[in-house]
Amino acid sequence: MADLRPEAFGKVAVLLGGTANERQISLKSGAAVLAALQAGGVDAHALDPMDGEVLSRLQREGFDRAFIILHGRGGEDGVMQGALESIGLPYTGSGVLGSALGMDKRRTKQLWLGAGLPTPPFAIVDAGSDVDAVAQQVGLPLIVKPACEGSSIGMSKVNDVSRLAQAIATAAEKDASVIAERWISGGEYTVSILNGQALPVIRLQTPHEFYDFDAKYLANDTQYHCPCGLDAAAEAEMQALALAAFNAVGASGWGRVDVMRDADGNNWLLEVNTVPGMTDHSLVPMAARAAGIEFDALVLRILETSLLETNVEAGQ
Repeated sequence: MADLRPEAFGKVAVLLGGTANERQISLKSGAAVLAALQAGGVDAHALDPMDGEVLSRLQREGFDRAFIILHGRGGEDGVMQGALESIGLPYTGSGVLGSALGMDKRRTKQLWLGAGLPTPPFAIVDAGSDVDAVAQQVGLPLIVKPACEGSSIGMSKVNDVSRLAQAIATAAEKDASVIAERWISGGEYTVSILNGQALPVIRLQTPHEFYDFDAKYLANDTQYHCPCGLDAAAEAEMQALALAAFNAVGASGWGRVDVMRDADGNNWLLEVNTVPGMTDHSLVPMAARAAGIEFDALVLRILETSLLETNVEAGQ
């Protein structure tokens, strides 16, 4: 999109916080986004939907568009997107369909499999599941995940079948829908997407068993490699796969796709994030910086996604 004067955006609501388990991360992301917009001359104001009056405030106070930086349920799952569409207010990022699918790991994986895209084998599990049968079907080690949580909340790696029931119970505390997914040993990568382009790939390295909540937001020993260490052809292949995966779920505007690469060089899609973090530990800003886009410019580029005629199914 062409460069625009800040006033072209009108009055912008930065929707941050919310009621999800990722509230504190959203507050940090939102504060960074708000500061960047204001530094760029945009008339931006923070709004926290936690008070339940966000729609009436958006209308009453004359906002022209919304920058959604709500992580997790109520903000990243199509709920806020649908609410904003009901009052005709443009917003950043994916529409209702892409947001809802991207938030649901189970349905994302089912869709990818139907589209012929590679994702690790998995099973839908609950407290009544036969853990021996699950372990045999999926294979050990495996990872248990709440289907509709972000930031690795409620996830557990399981190396022994005796620990599977507890891992399922832990995930079920966060969501009624739980999946057990085959553990892929190898490199962990993430591909950021901005306006239909894949940014440079980042390889993640952590001493933790996996890239969990602490490794994402709290630890100082997580390493981020960009350049990622893949040769140009392998990186381009991963970027193309990530774009296909992003588009397959109807996501649009901006986001991130997480990928594992096994010892044989096979790529395995893990999940889509349609409202990724924008904190000092976050991956999209790192990838953007590697592409020559500094944080303030990145935030404005994301805000430009609210200028699409419609966010709904914009990935078509």
